[in-house]
Amino acid sequence: MSAEPTPPTGPDLTRGVAASDVAEGGTLLGHADGEPVLLARCGGELFAVGARCPHYGAPLAEGIVVDGTVRCPWHHAAFDLRTGAVARPPALDGLPCWKVEQRDGRAVVVGRMAPPASSRAPVALEGAPESVVILGGGAAGAVAAETLRREGYDGPVTVVEAGPDAPYDRPNLSKDFLAGSAPEAWIPLRDDAFYARQRIDLRLGRRAAALDAGAKRITLDDGTTLGFGALLLATGADPITLDMPGAGQPVHYLRTLADARALVEVASRATRAVVLGTSFLGLEVAASLRSRGIDVTVVGPDARPLEKTLGPQLGDVVRAIHERHGVVFRLGQTVSAIGRSAVTLRSGEHIATRFVVAGIGVRPSTTLAERAELATGDGILVDEYLETSAPGIYAAGDVARWPDPRTGERIRAEHWVVAQRQGRTAARNILGARERFDAVPFFWSRHFDATISYVGHAERWDTIDVRGDIAGGDGEVAYGLKGRTLAIATIGRDRASLEAEAAMEHALPAAR
Repeated sequence: MSAEPTPPTGPDLTRGVAASDVAEGGTLLGHADGEPVLLARCGGELFAVGARCPHYGAPLAEGIVVDGTVRCPWHHAAFDLRTGAVARPPALDGLPCWKVEQRDGRAVVVGRMAPPASSRAPVALEGAPESVVILGGGAAGAVAAETLRREGYDGPVTVVEAGPDAPYDRPNLSKDFLAGSAPEAWIPLRDDAFYARQRIDLRLGRRAAALDAGAKRITLDDGTTLGFGALLLATGADPITLDMPGAGQPVHYLRTLADARALVEVASRATRAVVLGTSFLGLEVAASLRSRGIDVTVVGPDARPLEKTLGPQLGDVVRAIHERHGVVFRLGQTVSAIGRSAVTLRSGEHIATRFVVAGIGVRPSTTLAERAELATGDGILVDEYLETSAPGIYAAGDVARWPDPRTGERIRAEHWVVAQRQGRTAARNILGARERFDAVPFFWSRHFDATISYVGHAERWDTIDVRGDIAGGDGEVAYGLKGRTLAIATIGRDRASLEAEAAMEHALPAAR
């Protein structure tokens, strides 16, 4: 999905600009042959690439140049300046590239080039597995399958997905799609023809019933067996459901495209809704429903929304944003009963509604791994290469718990971009790359017209440093522990978020 095309701005780069106009690490926005082009200088060289991110259309001139890449200000995709290829998700497609010549102190764009399939060094395909099976067609599984092909792997690739739909843009389900501002045609990551061209065998509507790690064999729920040379477990997480016997109306959850379709259908005729839970998902659902003109009440047990993740200061800001748009909160409360036309809180208050959505968290889908006696513990335990306790079996995405090189602690992050980047790393390691996964965790969350970007990982902290005017939509919050910054959340400061991410990358300890 991308933004609508806009007329080119800036200088015509085919006529040239003064080379000195682009400082080291800087960029200049112009156009060539009617297309927006970004001229960038890195390591003393000048490069010309497409100026808009192919993911959601973000202006790359507002991003940063670092380590031979240009990075998207909105969702932190990175593109190789030399080739235009994707250096890291969430973007799936690369940028167009142009040749740059320097003539008498001027930089002139002289011709468009075709980007290669991959910007990364080729992996050692010798000794690659005879086949790869991927369980799960979400963020990690989809990127892993594509990466295998982009890296030149020619063996069978099978993706087994429990749902009926090919890989789709899950973050959009609770945002524009539910709000009614994004058509369903935007939701699939690829069209059906893509998987046929790439010879990726999608087995939709199928689950793995058993895994024999020693024999390297999967048994599906229809009795089909699949042998594998390497296996990627990208089974994700399942919503935590309410234990509410005798509920007088259905409780909706949002995890899949089917869930989203059901929510859109009921929201199209609803006037009131109750959202249970003050998670990111619950609040994004609340914002989307409110955008449809539905009266929304959010019920949650905590004193502030998102306080456990963002702290009290930013939690208060998020609450204020929602309240300005008409969302009503009932905090410090839980539901005692769900009737046909109302929910009842523990306080005894009745809230009229015939539309209830629960966003009270998820649990990693580890049952298959546990039965196969893989090491688990709040997820499937993996090493720095995303390999499980069984050789040749990897895990990525919401289900994987990996060693954070910054703290030495094992972490699990339920973030779309993290899952995509792990899928890429796992695929390359399946092919013999032996790359440790050391990407800085990143996610974004939109609340009406405010977007929060979060880099790093802080499950606990002893200091919170607020910089700027977060209540006014222009600031950042740093979370520290024992004198070290673990994470930074920004609002209205996209560039600061990118710079914080890059700083965390450069502070990584050396690989063992």
